[in-house]
Amino acid sequence: MAVITRGTCHAMFAYDLGFAIDLDRAEAVLSREGPSRGTLKRAQRAPQYVEYQPPPLRVSRTTPTLTIARVSTGNLVEAVMYDFGVVCITYHLPLSGPLDGLLPLAQALYENEALLGDSRRIAAELLESIRPAVDRANLASLVEDYFVYHVEAWQGAASPAELLDSNRAIAANLLRAESAVLSREEIDEALGMRLSYGVGDAAVVDWNAALILGPDQDDAVDILEFANVELLEMRFLDDQLDRSLARAYAAVQRKPGLRSLLSHQTGADLRRIASFQVDSAVLFEGVNNALKLVGDQYLARLYRKAAERLHLPAWDTSILRKLGTLETIYDKIADRQSVRRMEVLEWIIILLIAFEVVMSFIRG
Repeated sequence: MAVITRGTCHAMFAYDLGFAIDLDRAEAVLSREGPSRGTLKRAQRAPQYVEYQPPPLRVSRTTPTLTIARVSTGNLVEAVMYDFGVVCITYHLPLSGPLDGLLPLAQALYENEALLGDSRRIAAELLESIRPAVDRANLASLVEDYFVYHVEAWQGAASPAELLDSNRAIAANLLRAESAVLSREEIDEALGMRLSYGVGDAAVVDWNAALILGPDQDDAVDILEFANVELLEMRFLDDQLDRSLARAYAAVQRKPGLRSLLSHQTGADLRRIASFQVDSAVLFEGVNNALKLVGDQYLARLYRKAAERLHLPAWDTSILRKLGTLETIYDKIADRQSVRRMEVLEWIIILLIAFEVVMSFIRG
């Protein structure tokens, strides 16, 4: 049985604080807390342009110590702010002891009310601190959590590959936060997203958590953090699109009439739809272009596996489809408005001609 001698569990909770964050202004506001601009700490060779665009803002905050399954979180948490309006609150829990000893921790972390409540409180306090730097500040109700078990050193196995191969069932239960005995098919599924850069490291990515083996893996942890943040924004944007589509459908179904033509309702509908289209497109592109991994094959593969596990391509497809539907509705409302205006103009011309004919008879 493998015994962990040094490791950390990174418990991440992502929240949406607003439409965008001016990171330079937020850095000035938080200057007393020693903020820093996050960069990838690459353990392997990679081009210098493999980086965040722009770098997120990192700051540490104190919080009461919480105990989860006999493991203390400590009194410091890390808050990472991204320019597209998201903050990720991360707790760092020390790991040690037998590998199967992590199972109670994993089960206790799953939808843990104490961590969810405390992380939301920290996010709300941080939002109040940097509110002048946040565009359309509002702490959304959505939260996306993810757990990374980073085992840096261990005893009982010569390599990460041997550790994973000899503890497949334990690793699967750890990733799924499951106490029941899993089937062979489920174990294969849980451990399906596995990769390594060298013989001294390995990573297994699943939808709820990831297991990383080997020292100097901060860059891999950062990539998984960003994937979780991206999932939050995709969920948030998809929810906003659903609401906008409901309002757009209501506008399309509104019965046409002279009163609605003379009022500003249709124009307001068109302006609202157009404004949301622009905001959604800006947010969508901002999230998808925030991290440049071209040239770093390992981190790119890790990100692709995390994206597949979190169904990010499916979210992207859904959002693009809804943006297309919104564009179609906008065009239909605009076309209907133009047709109604042309009809009104035609009636006005007919009435004017009739008026002239009548007046000519009266004058004659």
